[in-house]
Amino acid sequence: MKSKMNLSRLNQELNMEISARNALKGTVKVIEVGAVNTEVVLEVAAGVEITAIITKASAERLGLSVGKEAYAVVKASDVIVAID
Repeated sequence: MKSKMNLSRLNQELNMEISARNALKGTVKVIEVGAVNTEVVLEVAAGVEITAIITKASAERLGLSVGKEAYAVVKASDVIVAID
C-alpha cells in the first residue's frame, strides 16, 4: 500500500520519536466536533478510511481541517481477526 510510509521517515519529517510501527498518511475527509471529543475520518487510500476519536483540544492544536494531510499512527497491543 503506497500510503503506508516508513516509520523512520515519518520520524524525520515530524522531528519526533514514536514507538508505533504503523503510520498511514491520509487526507482528512470528515471532522465531527463534539463537546469534548472530535471524530476524524482520514482517507488513507482510495475508498479506505480510518476513523479516530481524539480530544477536541488535540484536534484544535493540530489545526485539522477537511482536505488537510494527516497521519493515522496506530499503536495496538492486540489485533483480533474474525470471519463470518
